[in-house]
Amino acid sequence: MVSYILSLNNGLIALQTKMLKLTCILTFALLMSACSEKPIQNFDAEKLIQNKCSSCHNLDLPPKTYEDEKAPPMIAVALHVKGFIQTENESLRIPKAKEFVKDYVFYPDRSKAFCDKKSLDDYGVMPSQKNKVSADELDAIVTYMFEHYTQENLTKEQAIKNKLAAMPKGKLLAIRNNCLGCHRVDIELVGPSFHSIANKYKTSPDTIKESIKNGIGRMPAFKKLNEEELDALVSFILS
Repeated sequence: MVSYILSLNNGLIALQTKMLKLTCILTFALLMSACSEKPIQNFDAEKLIQNKCSSCHNLDLPPKTYEDEKAPPMIAVALHVKGFIQTENESLRIPKAKEFVKDYVFYPDRSKAFCDKKSLDDYGVMPSQKNKVSADELDAIVTYMFEHYTQENLTKEQAIKNKLAAMPKGKLLAIRNNCLGCHRVDIELVGPSFHSIANKYKTSPDTIKESIKNGIGRMPAFKKLNEEELDALVSFILS
C-alpha cells in the first residue's frame, strides 16, 4: 500500500514538472512573439506631408498655382485620383485610391497615371520616393491626403477666402494682426473700443497711426505694418 502511494506521488510530481516546463515554454514563446511584433507608430501626418511633399506639390486650400510648378496641387491629385478610380462599390473608392497612390509613389510609371497626355508631358512622371519615405509614413500621408483634400474642405476654404477678399482692407488687417484680441468695435475690453478711439481722435488720425506704429501704454508697436496698411487700419477704426 505504501509503495503504491509513493508511486502515485512520484507520478504527480513528474506530471507537475512537465506542466511547469510547458508553462515556461509557452510564456517564453509569447514574450518572443510580443517582442517581434512591429511597434505602433503615431505619425503627425500634416507635418509628414509638409516635409515630404511640399517641395513639389502645393498644399494650400484653395491651391496656389505657379508657372514653374513641379507637380499638380495636392487637392488636384486627391480629387483626380478619387474620381478616376474604377469601382462599383462606393465604399471601396477611397481604399482603392489609397492603394493606387501608395503603389504609384514607390513604382511610378506613365502607363499607370490617370493624367492626360499634356499634363504628363508638362510635369513628367514623378520620381520614385521609395528611398525617401517609409511604407508607414506613406500610409499616414495618403490617409491624411484623402481625409483633408476633399471637395467639401475646398468649398469651405474657398468661401472663407472669398469672404476675406470682400472684406475692407482695414478690417482684414485688424483681424490678421489680432487687434480684436484687445479692442472691440463698441465694447471696452483690454483697450478702448474703436468707437471711443474714433470719437476722441477723429480730428487727428495721425495720432492713431503713431500709436499703432510705435505702441502706447500696454499696446505693443506694430512696426511691421507699412504706411498703406497703417492708413487702411486707421480708416477702418475711424469708420
